[in-house]
Amino acid sequence: MRYISILFGTIFIVFGIYTAGIYLDLYGELESPGISVNSELPRSLVDAKRISQKPYGKEKQILFGDTHVHTTYSTDAFLWSLPILNGEGPHPIADACDFARFCANLDFWVSTDHAEALTPRKWKSIKEAVRNCNNPTNVTEPDLVTFLGYEWTQVGNTAEDHYGHKNVMFRDIEEGKVPKRAIGAGGIATTGMRAGIPSQSRQLRPAALLDFENRHRYFNFIAFADELANSEVCPEDIPSSQLGDNCYEYADTPKDLFQKLRDLNFPTIVIPHGNTWGFYTPPNSSLDKQLENGFNDDNLQILFEVMSGHGNSEEYRSWRSLAKNQNGDLICPEPTDNYLPSCWRAGQIIEDRCLNNGLSKTECNKRAEEARENYAVMGVAGHLTIPGVKIEDWLDSGQCRDCFLPSFNYRPAGSAQYGLAISNFDQENPIRFNFGFIASSDNHRARPGTGYKEIDRFVTTEANGPSHEYVGEVLYPFEEVKDSSNDLRDQPLLGLRAGFGAFEAEREASFFTTGGLAAVHSKGRDRNSIWEGLTNKETYGTSGDRILLWFDLIEDRGIFPMGSSVTMNSNPKFRVKAVGAFEQKPGCPDYSSTNITQEEIERICKNECYNPSDIRKNISRIEIIKITPQISKTEAVDELISDTWKVFDCFPSQQGCEIEFTDEEFFRNLRDSIYYVRAIQEPSPVVNAGNLRCSYNEKGECIKVNICYGDSRTDKDDDCLSLSEERAWSSPIYVNFKDT
Repeated sequence: MRYISILFGTIFIVFGIYTAGIYLDLYGELESPGISVNSELPRSLVDAKRISQKPYGKEKQILFGDTHVHTTYSTDAFLWSLPILNGEGPHPIADACDFARFCANLDFWVSTDHAEALTPRKWKSIKEAVRNCNNPTNVTEPDLVTFLGYEWTQVGNTAEDHYGHKNVMFRDIEEGKVPKRAIGAGGIATTGMRAGIPSQSRQLRPAALLDFENRHRYFNFIAFADELANSEVCPEDIPSSQLGDNCYEYADTPKDLFQKLRDLNFPTIVIPHGNTWGFYTPPNSSLDKQLENGFNDDNLQILFEVMSGHGNSEEYRSWRSLAKNQNGDLICPEPTDNYLPSCWRAGQIIEDRCLNNGLSKTECNKRAEEARENYAVMGVAGHLTIPGVKIEDWLDSGQCRDCFLPSFNYRPAGSAQYGLAISNFDQENPIRFNFGFIASSDNHRARPGTGYKEIDRFVTTEANGPSHEYVGEVLYPFEEVKDSSNDLRDQPLLGLRAGFGAFEAEREASFFTTGGLAAVHSKGRDRNSIWEGLTNKETYGTSGDRILLWFDLIEDRGIFPMGSSVTMNSNPKFRVKAVGAFEQKPGCPDYSSTNITQEEIERICKNECYNPSDIRKNISRIEIIKITPQISKTEAVDELISDTWKVFDCFPSQQGCEIEFTDEEFFRNLRDSIYYVRAIQEPSPVVNAGNLRCSYNEKGECIKVNICYGDSRTDKDDDCLSLSEERAWSSPIYVNFKDT
């Protein structure tokens, strides 16, 4: 008996000491960037790509890449890697390098971890990892070019102070030719990712005990958070070029960011993205204020991300999630045929509950109006004003019903089309955006270019969710059902179920795609050639498939490719050619001549790589979009966007589709015009193409949803496939009218 007592006492002491160590944060380790495979692709694969991506005697080849990729150096990516969210564990930058090379078989990619999550240690290791990823390659004909970058992750509480996210990429990678630090966004982003996370990370200590096998993932996240909290902030009164490499620098607005980048004076490209993503973008946010003096820089901000793993950001719609009354207060607009505002749905939910409880129609109408008002004033957190609501109750409210793979809670005034249509008249000559188009993945699992196969949505998309029902209850606590709404306007957004509950993360899972791709027409495969193509805006984006696309203006002076700005006084003539992507074979190519092992192919690629057959998918049609930018403040944007201006049907052909057209109205209208094309591919199965998978009544109204959850409520083997038309978007050609 005495020995048993000693044994139990010893166990108790050991357990106590270990538990104390947890609460003293003794066990966490800072994660490294990993070690990438020191090997390039078989030269035969590189040669095959060169031939297939430069057909028909074209001068330049088309190269495919991903300019938007995260690793577990990003705060959100680290969170999603945790076991409680069904995470796989660490996804270091070395994995991203290997995935880009061996799985996705990309031509280039950009490392863009959130700057707000970077420390001097991490930035130095990212730079070294980027160089290592480039080391195995042939200098003149590399199999893969890796660029250095980061994401500036700005978020505002209101439409007035919200500017959105921007990826910043640099041409060079050598020390002395790149910044000493990344530049984060001030405000909510810095506060949330650097100040709030450390205290919240302590809540994971019990998880380390309950999930003992995976305890080190939780310990390491606490160490991750502590490193952020302990990082020194750079002095604000010293120019960026004069700061050292041992502090964290931030810029509150795009104007501040551009000033800092100009001061550093490295070859740089800034790419705005996520402007239509409503899960963090306040209602009524628009691109207008980013045309104000200093908030745009045409020499830096030259590309626009029209598609990502979060969906489409191309298309404009006239509806808005909220409206304003004569006093400037936010109010709830009525539904239209193609849009049900979530604030309006909030009123419907409360009214139905009220009537079911036997209250009068007058009283229930009053409560419905109160619900709409309470929702409206809370912006992205409006859903929290309805107690006990199930996410299925929202139906398809807040969503663009007729957009291609729309981003969640779509914000039309942040779309590419809206950006091209608006003008700023603060100066004598109107100020306008002049960007090219790309697309990318925004993958947070170190997997650039995931759209090559529509498989494994828990790997190739941002789908994630609680690993257990208990975890879900903690993250998304369920309130008692009531027949009246909650007035939460006095509560700060970050204080509302911080992190998860403040955003509709569960419903958003139905909108994650495998992501898009950036394409560039390039003279060669080397770094400088790719950079030249990007800066010339001779670029386009695809929804993931490697569609080949050319779009040219044909003129006596020569041929002007996509991305060009041309001044003329005659009707412009254009030529378009599009070729469908290769159908994919199962499995991976033969990598026996490389240093990558079968175990690594299985771990990183899940044994499914970019593996093209000899058969191409058909291009079904080519759509032409024409936009005539504002020439006065009073012009309604709705009337300036012609989508679709012209449509050309294509015959099925392995050679693709080629058409020519002329704008016979250009000279008659006497105004600048912008043209770009969509090349539409024949339908194929696509992850989450059905979004909320509505069932409709005879009026075309959504009456029931079938949500594609990021947790066990949807089977892990269910990729939520629906038929969709993969596509490519050319960069615009800007035709400016000059009167003779």
